[in-house]
Amino acid sequence: MSTNKKPSSLKSGVNKLHVIKGDRVKVISGKDKGTVGEVIAVFPERHKVTVAGVNIAKRHLKDSSAQPQGRSTTTGGIISSEAPIHASNVQLVVKNDSGNEVVTRVGYNRVEVTKRRPDGSEYKSTRSVRIARVTGQEI
Repeated sequence: MSTNKKPSSLKSGVNKLHVIKGDRVKVISGKDKGTVGEVIAVFPERHKVTVAGVNIAKRHLKDSSAQPQGRSTTTGGIISSEAPIHASNVQLVVKNDSGNEVVTRVGYNRVEVTKRRPDGSEYKSTRSVRIARVTGQEI
């Protein structure tokens, strides 16, 4: 008897977060509440993001230079690095008309664009663009 199990990333359709790599976000809950940083990694299947300077975790690394069979040698010690936080704990930061940074929700609009086929002919299509709900401008 075969079981038709899909991978967890395909169960609920396409996993998409409201932030992408490179966005400036503000942490709205947790121990680093109020901190503004840049998203350096996104994990949509786990609904987590890694933000620069937020949720610093210390890892204890063993010295691998004493082991001759390993090619890469790392010095041991305590290494500080960012750990992922849940995407619901961050909110996008954009600049408003007066130049101040404000937090906003993310909306999506469909914009008509002209595309070109390989044979050179053109056709009309639509694409989704992110907009800031506070300012109404494209992100």
